[in-house]
Amino acid sequence: MVDLFDTAAPPATADVSRPLADRLRPKSLDQVIGQEQVIGKQAPIGMMVASGSLSSLILWGPPGTGKTTIARLLADETDLTFVQISAIFSGIPDLKKIFEAAKIRRQNGKGTLLFVDEIHRFNKAQQDGFLPHMEDGTIVLVGATTENPSFELNSAVLSRSQVLVLNRLKLADLELLAQRAEKELDQALPLTGEARETMLEMADGDGRALLNLVEQIMAWKGKEKLGIKDLTSRLMRRAAIYDKSGDEHFNLISALHKSVRGSDPDAALYWMARMLTGGEDPRYLARRITRMAVEDIGLADPQAHGVCLQAWETYERLGSPEGELALAQAVTYLALAPKSNAAYVAFKAAMAAAKKTGSEPPPKHILNAPTSMMKDQGYGAGYAYDHDAEDGFSGQNYFPESMKHGVYYRPVERGFERELKRRLDYFAKLRSKRQSG
Repeated sequence: MVDLFDTAAPPATADVSRPLADRLRPKSLDQVIGQEQVIGKQAPIGMMVASGSLSSLILWGPPGTGKTTIARLLADETDLTFVQISAIFSGIPDLKKIFEAAKIRRQNGKGTLLFVDEIHRFNKAQQDGFLPHMEDGTIVLVGATTENPSFELNSAVLSRSQVLVLNRLKLADLELLAQRAEKELDQALPLTGEARETMLEMADGDGRALLNLVEQIMAWKGKEKLGIKDLTSRLMRRAAIYDKSGDEHFNLISALHKSVRGSDPDAALYWMARMLTGGEDPRYLARRITRMAVEDIGLADPQAHGVCLQAWETYERLGSPEGELALAQAVTYLALAPKSNAAYVAFKAAMAAAKKTGSEPPPKHILNAPTSMMKDQGYGAGYAYDHDAEDGFSGQNYFPESMKHGVYYRPVERGFERELKRRLDYFAKLRSKRQSG
């Protein structure tokens, strides 16, 4: 569990056989560091504790941010019996036993705080099982999840709970935790200043990971301070959090897409690199990059689409890692290309109009008439062949007769769409002139 102590916290009882993270377990909420936005005096948990009224909570945050620790301390602060289960190892029979024990406990005047780790791993039926016991006060539910509750938890559970977001720890938070570990161990870390900062970065915002690193470093024998090279040769950097089907996947592809849209090639390359180092399939990136070309660059730079397809084909021929450079070049090109979503907006507007108008037929003058009966019905009558018209433009109506002429495509004054706007305006004037004539 993550145990984040304020450096002023009293040292834990010495027991070298216990893991450092367990020895540094906070004794009260005010010893927890890094989550002031949820445990501060004016924050949700601080206000609940002060009022003596605790509601069900969902603690959402990355690993090593203190979810379990906060739940334990909440039970202590509110005089509730703490019961912990993991959704990975528990099922309906386990929950039934817990609820029965909580009912008996309640009859004896004692409440229960049920902490469910990885609550998002429970299925809908299991999540529904909490509802009656939450409503009648048998339990106060505190769930912990690393996944977005909006997608992973039932709306009924969410409506009865308050979702609190825990943040990955900042370097300053990790430094406080490292100082607390040094105080507990009565020994300074044998690191230079630069190596110490590297160690903090290696933890990647995870307090538990940091304490594990501290334990490893303290176990090394030697009096000389270690530099960055010595440290990195002995320790592996914590793997970045990246789940190819989870929140981080969608967060990072969103960051990449918006960086391209915002014309920042450096940020776009960074987020692309983050996804690749996290194990993302380059083919997924190739597909999404091509999507960016047609959605955000569009006809402002008609070459962008081709650049992406060529990069995709190059990747298929070269594979990883060589082919990833082609994708990086495509991302750079997209970020610096003129932007327009005019065609994208026009297509959505046309789709909306198509759904609204249903089965309206085309005007008869643009329908083919392969049979005499169809000719008698007026099919093809009055059609003007554009190539025979002045300027190669007849100006006829091509929308259903019951509809007004739709205006969906509105090109911008950027890139190649400047030329397309000029053409569009030209045809609009001609159409007006021909139709009025």
